[in-house]
Amino acid sequence: MPVPLTPSSDRPAVEAVGLRMAYGAGDATVAALDGVDLTLSAGMFHAVMGPSGSGKSTLLHCLAGLDRPTGGTVRIGGIDLTTLDDRRLTLLRRQHVGFVFQRFNLLPMLSAAENIALPLTIAGSRPDQAWFDRVVAAVGLRDRLTHRPSELSGGQQQRVAVARALITRPLVVFADEPTGNLDSRSGAEVLGLLRDAVTDLGQTVVMVTHDPQAAARADQVIFLRDGRYARTLRRPTADAVLEAMTRVTVSA
Repeated sequence: MPVPLTPSSDRPAVEAVGLRMAYGAGDATVAALDGVDLTLSAGMFHAVMGPSGSGKSTLLHCLAGLDRPTGGTVRIGGIDLTTLDDRRLTLLRRQHVGFVFQRFNLLPMLSAAENIALPLTIAGSRPDQAWFDRVVAAVGLRDRLTHRPSELSGGQQQRVAVARALITRPLVVFADEPTGNLDSRSGAEVLGLLRDAVTDLGQTVVMVTHDPQAAARADQVIFLRDGRYARTLRRPTADAVLEAMTRVTVSA
C-alpha cells in the first residue's frame, strides 16, 4: 500500500525537531547532530552549508530517511519518518523523495532513458509520457536518451541523475554536493537545472554544498556549526554567503 501523503503548499516539505545523531558509545560518543530544529517550506530551493564536520551530510541523510536519527523527529509532508518501519520508509523514499549525489550512481548497462525511468521501473510502474517528456526537455537530453553512461560527459550524466530524481514527481529532492565531480561549466548547468526545477516545475530542493556560488542559487542558505543550527541567510548572494560562512567558521 502507498504511504499516505498529500503534499500541500501550506505545509512544510520537511521539518526537523530536536534532531540528534550520535556515533559511538560512552566516552567515545560523537554528536554529529545536536538538537537541530528546521522548517523547510515547499516550493523553495534550500542550501545547507557549514565548516567541515558541522554535520551537513548527516543532516541531509537524516532528513531524507537514509539514516535513522538517534533522537528527535523528521517529517516529510507531515509524515513522521521516525515512526515508519523499514518497509514503509522505503516506500516513502521511493514515492516522494528524489536524490542527486556527487557520484552520478547510474547503471552502466542502461540507456539514459532507462536510468531516468529506473525508480518507476523498480516500483513496477511506467512513467507518464507527458511528464517524462517535460523532464527530459528541462534537462536538455532529448538527443541523448539512447546513450549509455559511458557515452555521456560528466555533466550529461548528472543531468540524467537530476531527471531521475524528478521523474516520480517527488515532494522533495535532496542533493548532496551535486557539482562536486563536475567542471565549473557543467556544475553551473546542473545548478541551473535545480533552480529551474524549483522555479518552473514547483519542486522543493534541499542541497548540501561547500561552494558559495552554488549556494547563491538557492532561496535561502542554512548554516550549521558543530552539529547545531547556526543561522539562515535569505536571498543569498555569493559575497553574502562567503561572509556568513566566514563568521560561522570563525565562531566555531
